[in-house]
Amino acid sequence: METQRIIEFPHKNMDKRPRKRQRLTWDMPPPVPPPKVLPAPYCGQEFGNGQVPNYAYPSMYCRGAPRVGSPPWRPDDKDGHYVFSIGECLTPRYRILSKMGEGTFGQVLECLDSEKKEVVAIKIVRSISKYREAAMIEIDVLQRLARHDIGGTRCVQIRNWFDYRNHICIVFEKLGPSLYDFLRKNSYRSFPIDLVREFARQLLESVAFMHELRLIHTDLKPENILLVSSEFIRVPDHKFLSRSAKDGSYFKNLPKSAAIKLIDFGSTTSEHQDHSYIVSTRHYRAPEVILGLGWNYPCDLWSVGCILVELCSGEALFQTHENLEHLAMMEKVLGPLPQHMILRADRRAEKYFRRGVQLDWPQGATSRESMRAVWKLLRLPCSSFEMFYAEPDNAAR
Repeated sequence: METQRIIEFPHKNMDKRPRKRQRLTWDMPPPVPPPKVLPAPYCGQEFGNGQVPNYAYPSMYCRGAPRVGSPPWRPDDKDGHYVFSIGECLTPRYRILSKMGEGTFGQVLECLDSEKKEVVAIKIVRSISKYREAAMIEIDVLQRLARHDIGGTRCVQIRNWFDYRNHICIVFEKLGPSLYDFLRKNSYRSFPIDLVREFARQLLESVAFMHELRLIHTDLKPENILLVSSEFIRVPDHKFLSRSAKDGSYFKNLPKSAAIKLIDFGSTTSEHQDHSYIVSTRHYRAPEVILGLGWNYPCDLWSVGCILVELCSGEALFQTHENLEHLAMMEKVLGPLPQHMILRADRRAEKYFRRGVQLDWPQGATSRESMRAVWKLLRLPCSSFEMFYAEPDNAAR
């Protein structure tokens, strides 16, 4: 009887814009090669929940008859993604129903749990060492969150995890679409302000919950906030009532339930870890990260602010992929960057400033399109950088 070391989570690759940042880039050895003995099919055996086994061990394969419901062994694709067919099983317990999404980490599949008779989402991580190790760190964070999230109302709940054919698989409760997915399918039409307020309340409570556990999410964005339910209603959109009834665009969808949960804890860090590297997806990245000042809990709150503006307007506030343009957009919305932040900027960020005291804009703009992208933004009334980034000595007092 053949065996394989086993040890079971979701994320959609839906945006056409390159919103995702690179994941952890530790120097890792190449992935464990597939077994050379191929004539017989292979399957794995679940460890289930409990202590995480030593995930540095290679997967173990041996010749023998397949377990009931297991598909024949087949090699991964060239990028280390698990190759599957709809209707096959991930271990005899989980039957694949559909593919929900794909990302740099791997794939997310909708599966039927034959033991609990429920539909779950399973994140299948690529069979590459750095992604396997990042997945094990994520599992540790998920289990820690689950122990403290009484009622499971703030963060997605991990159901199980296993290591199947050299792929870490994380089993989650199946939730509804992400807020970004809902916006996209709604033609990027904004949510009602009362609904945004409810989203904001839950989002801030969830972030505060993580911070109380000394955890920093570092990758908050609409893609990583999921509605609990997929149900929605269609209501008239008064902004489009002048259009033809045949168009159908004067209707928009609204979620039946405002309940949301956070997902994707693969980049979550603890308070005591190194905070000098680049974090957050570009559109939601805080200025202290760009300036190389080091970051902490406030970087999550900056992301929350950007998210709420996007939910109110239907589009990302800072639609850029370049640091100088990003800083110029921030100044257009919030006024000049505080001098104490500019003076403490990392050496790599000094090139963005003239004489070390003023942002090199628009002189440093790379194109007219870049200049127009900044000019079209509106100043946020009754708000400034000083309200959020007090000088360190003043903050201490």
